[in-house]
Amino acid sequence: MATALTIAGSDSGGGAGIQADLKTFAAHRVYGTSAITAITAQNTCGVRSWQALSPDLVRAQIDAVVEDLGCDAVKIGMLANADIVAAVAAAIRSLKLANLVLDPVMVAKGGDRLLHEEAVVAIRTSLLPLVDIVTPNVPEAEVLAGIPVRTRQDMYEAGERIVGMGPGVVLVKGGHLDGPESVDVAVTTLGTFELRGRRIDTVHTHGTGCTLSSAIAANLALGRSAREALSRAREYLEGAIAHAPGIGGGRGPLNHFWRLY
Repeated sequence: MATALTIAGSDSGGGAGIQADLKTFAAHRVYGTSAITAITAQNTCGVRSWQALSPDLVRAQIDAVVEDLGCDAVKIGMLANADIVAAVAAAIRSLKLANLVLDPVMVAKGGDRLLHEEAVVAIRTSLLPLVDIVTPNVPEAEVLAGIPVRTRQDMYEAGERIVGMGPGVVLVKGGHLDGPESVDVAVTTLGTFELRGRRIDTVHTHGTGCTLSSAIAANLALGRSAREALSRAREYLEGAIAHAPGIGGGRGPLNHFWRLY
C-alpha cells in the first residue's frame, strides 16, 4: 500500500491541516502518516490561538514514521517558524524524501497569520530548492515572488520567478481572482499549462489549499506523473467543494469522501 506523510499543523475543526490531509490520503486509498508542526484552536469562524511545536519534536515525528512505515510522497503545510523550516529541510535531505509537495501556508482563510516573517526567507532559501511541486495561492505567490499578482499574466510571472528558486513545478492557484472560471497556472521547468474549472459559488471552502496539495501528494504516491497528479487533484477538489456538508457558522469544511456517497 502506498504511504504519504503530511508535515503540517493540526486544525481542531477538522477542515484543514493534518486532518484534511489524512482524510484526503484515505480517500485516495493511500496510507497517511503525520508530523504535527503546530496546534491550532480554530473552527469555521476563525483561528482563536495557535502554538508551534519544538523543531526537535517535529523532526522526531518525521524520523519515527519514515523509518518504520516508509514514505512515497510528502505534503508540507503550515511550518510556523524558521526553525521548523530548517528541521524539515534537514529531514528531507537526511532521509532522501521524494515526491515533495509544498503548500506554503501563510495566512488562514479568515486572515489569521500562520507563519512568522522570518520563515518566509527560510522557505525561499532552504525549502523551495528541495521540493518538487509548490502550490501558492495568489497572496502567497505575491510574497514568494515579490511582485503583485492581479492578472493571469502576473500569475505566470510569479510562477516563473518561484520556479527559478528551485522547485520543478509551481501551481499558482487563481481562486482569489475574479471570473466565471477558476484558473490555476502551472509553471514548470519544461513549460506551462493551465487547469480550468467552473467557479463554485459557496462559502464552504475551508481547507481547499490543504486538500489540493495532499491530493497531489497522494497521486504522486500512487506513481502518477506531476501533470496527471495536478489534474486529478483539481478534479477531486472540485467534487469535495461541490459536495460540502454545509456545517459550521463560517467557512465550512469540504466533503473529502464525496466519491463514496
